[in-house]
Amino acid sequence: MSSLDAALIRRSLSGNPASRLDDLELFASIDSTNTYLLAQPSPDVGRHRVAISDFQTMGRGRHDRRWLSPPGSGLCLSLAYTFAKRPEQLPGLTLALGLGVVGAMEQLHIDGVSLKWPNDLVALDGKLGGLLTEIQPRKGDGVTAVAGIGLNIDLPERPDFTVESEWTLRAVDLKSLAAEHPCREVIAAAIIETLYATMARFEEQGFAGFADEWRRHDWLHGREITVDMQNRRITGVAAGVDADGALFVDTGDEKVRVLSGSIVMASITECGR
Repeated sequence: MSSLDAALIRRSLSGNPASRLDDLELFASIDSTNTYLLAQPSPDVGRHRVAISDFQTMGRGRHDRRWLSPPGSGLCLSLAYTFAKRPEQLPGLTLALGLGVVGAMEQLHIDGVSLKWPNDLVALDGKLGGLLTEIQPRKGDGVTAVAGIGLNIDLPERPDFTVESEWTLRAVDLKSLAAEHPCREVIAAAIIETLYATMARFEEQGFAGFADEWRRHDWLHGREITVDMQNRRITGVAAGVDADGALFVDTGDEKVRVLSGSIVMASITECGR
């Protein structure tokens, strides 16, 4: 049985996130909350369902990297939401959802969280968490998005794991940002509310409605980076994102537009900000 209190999470929800929640399931351990929701029936249009676990045995990030977090030290949460039709600028959804998580932290008076394109939560120049968005097609025009969040809340002082990442080897937690942070149930409820709101807003506006907000939380902007793309590797300075969420990299000779790629190096020294 999960150590989390489902009733407390439900009581902490309000408005549409509460009234349009089909199911909230808690697990002590699971292979992956995303994988679990992808195997369940899709919610009806405009509705959502949530799975949360104390521990994931096969938690995943982009490119099938593992999400590693000691049991009970963080939050492994996935939310499935069904769009009436496939949104435009769908590749930007993960970026928008990252902003939703930042918004949840701000509501809880936890500041200092930034976003590294395309799916990392950053604090104190270390990895606070990550997101993974997967799409489940439906019959007709509708599509279900499953958004998974891994968030470090209270890591052991000497964690017996390293961050499986190509841009940092250091994990940080919410305790480092706010010693008096809320309990995991309240954090989970805040994230559920902001993820639901972000999905609904994205359905109407696409990523273009989030672009200005992204610029305020863009950790990469102005940093020297190297990006591994499918057929090439480029090095330059991160120069923000396009209206559809693509990353701009200024190589000096040209400004390259990156739709998909891995940041294999990111200097923690600010360049040109």
